[in-house]
Amino acid sequence: MLLSCMGGAVAADAAIPAPVCASPAQSIREQGYVPINGIEQWITITGARCGNPVILVIHGGPGNPLSPFADAMFQGWEQQYTLVQWDQRGAGRTYSKNRPLENDTLTLELMRDDGIAVANHVRQRLGQEKMILMGSSWGSILGVYMAKARPELFHAYVGTAQVVDARANVAGMYREVMALAQAARDSATVDKLTALGSPPWTDPRNFGILRRFDRKYEALSTDAPPKNWWLPAPLYATPEALADAEAADDYSYIQFMGMHGDGMFSKVNLPAMGTQFKLPVYFVMGTQDLLTSPVIARQYYDSISAPHKDFVLVPRAGHDPNQAVLDAQLTLLRDKVVPLLK
Repeated sequence: MLLSCMGGAVAADAAIPAPVCASPAQSIREQGYVPINGIEQWITITGARCGNPVILVIHGGPGNPLSPFADAMFQGWEQQYTLVQWDQRGAGRTYSKNRPLENDTLTLELMRDDGIAVANHVRQRLGQEKMILMGSSWGSILGVYMAKARPELFHAYVGTAQVVDARANVAGMYREVMALAQAARDSATVDKLTALGSPPWTDPRNFGILRRFDRKYEALSTDAPPKNWWLPAPLYATPEALADAEAADDYSYIQFMGMHGDGMFSKVNLPAMGTQFKLPVYFVMGTQDLLTSPVIARQYYDSISAPHKDFVLVPRAGHDPNQAVLDAQLTLLRDKVVPLLK
């Protein structure tokens, strides 16, 4: 079933959708394009009961939507929650529908406003005033921007693999990967890292090179996710869809890093936005995360003032999600977030 695209605009948010939930017991499973801030963006909504709490999932990357993998990754979640997946501007099926022009630029503010418009669409569609906001990696940057701009839309913010500050996070990753390579007497990696030099960089390729070494060392101390997680659902597995996904990933990466290190990521400094939150804030961090260091995240967390907050460390987990991370998220939602809704 395609999402409704009816009506005119509500301020600067989204078109007014027709309500879909006739009763709290009704199930929902739909996908389609929705007019969001001037373009058609891809949204999926899945849940066993309309009356369940809603989670708006903000994917990472940018350019790495979870829509193709959501059924496998979040299997069983739809019994307790209504899950909303959104292919962001420049990502996934939203990219397929709206091929960017050469001079199109993504900004944190534009993406934030898109996310808020998505949240307002979901509120109207499901008839719920608030939802849980859950972001990971790049999605944790966007999640904080959304949570600080419009806290009244969300019951709580849950950040996983929480980014804090572009310079601090990348410099920390470089130091930790270098130390691991030196300890392992991995001269090939040490030489390549030495050739890169310490960040910040102006060459957008350098971050990708470091990220490959980061993944190599995280894999040695973490548990891999189930293999079926990363098999895209049939809708997303056609040759055209796979080609678009690759192109979207390339486009979003350049927008993220910038051709001279001046992309969206370079502007990320969450503490500078202020550390007071008007909604509960929770962080879920892998102990082995080299990209978004749990030490840096903890320092930010300790500075935060919020109505409720908690910091969860997940052993044998790195930056990318695995089963232990999803289990920790579910436990946090059950024990800390859902009781607040009552």
